Amino acid sequence: MLDTGPGYAIKRITVRPGGVLSLQRHRHRAEVWTMVAGVAEVTLGDDIFSAGPGECVQVARFKTHRVANRGAEDVVFIEVQTGATLDENDIERLADDYGRL
Repeated sequence: MLDTGPGYAIKRITVRPGGVLSLQRHRHRAEVWTMVAGVAEVTLGDDIFSAGPGECVQVARFKTHRVANRGAEDVVFIEVQTGATLDENDIERLADDYGRL
């Protein structure tokens, strides 16, 4: 966690080559991702697209989302969460390669 305050939290997230974050959604928070390194494969709802350094992805509440790293270098992004509830209990995992369903 980089910073937190009333109604916001900021994280730096690294996805190693071959890594895939869980497909998830949130009831209480929205997120904005600013990509800073590598090229991510982003799933946002039914869309799948690439996002690289300098690009931003907006994730609305209830929207399914995930990041995968299909490249050879780390994917790094800054995640800004906003909403009334900003804790891990607000994660609804729909698919997960690490058995956290």
